[in-house]
Amino acid sequence: MEKITVCVLTFNSDRLLEACLSALSQVADEMIVVDSGSTDKSLEIIKNFDCQCVYRRYSTHAEQMNFAISLANHSWVLCMDSDEILDAETIHSINALKNDLADPSQAYRLQRHWYVLGEEVHAIYPVSSPDYPVRLFNKSMVSFNDAPVDDKPIGFSSTKKIAGHVRHDTFYSIHEVFQKLNTYTTRLVSYKKIEPSLVRAFFSSTAAFVKWYFLKKSWRNGKVGFVAGIYAGAYSFLKYFKAWYLNKN
Repeated sequence: MEKITVCVLTFNSDRLLEACLSALSQVADEMIVVDSGSTDKSLEIIKNFDCQCVYRRYSTHAEQMNFAISLANHSWVLCMDSDEILDAETIHSINALKNDLADPSQAYRLQRHWYVLGEEVHAIYPVSSPDYPVRLFNKSMVSFNDAPVDDKPIGFSSTKKIAGHVRHDTFYSIHEVFQKLNTYTTRLVSYKKIEPSLVRAFFSSTAAFVKWYFLKKSWRNGKVGFVAGIYAGAYSFLKYFKAWYLNKN
């Protein structure tokens, strides 16, 4: 039977951290938390669990996660964010899987359902819900890429889905929606070359809203779905607008 190291990233995560770590502690043979300077009750909550908590100044999500992976004593790692909560079926599936973890080139995906403002949504830019991110893998072959936004594990040859329902409870307030919108787009234009274009900013934002609100059926989620549509349009607008504003030429 293989053992699993669970890696978790935190920063002012006390809203859901107890529920997150309580679920993860049921599959973890070792748990590593990398905190980037929490000032809320996160560190107090972490002390209630059997885990190693290490401070690292935040750079990018991928670098934080790869740092956590480097501290793991076991080859198989489960990488999670502090706003993701495993349900009982996922916990059971991961524990059962420990008997079958043999091929280091094989990675495993979780079924993740997105919640915005407390409600499950059909889509939130840039993903549909549920999505199936790779989260369990062998660190000898797999690590996170260096994408500034929406990074992901690379290096595996094939994947399988793990049964269960993972609640990704993000964007819990309108303030956080706009805070993350600003943070993500600023990070994107800082690390990635985006064509500076006001024309694209206006037209792409309209197209993004239409796609994510109508074609992805966010309208089915009522007021929250409209927020998701606005988020998609604003994200598309801001990445081109910020690139235009920062362009020295």
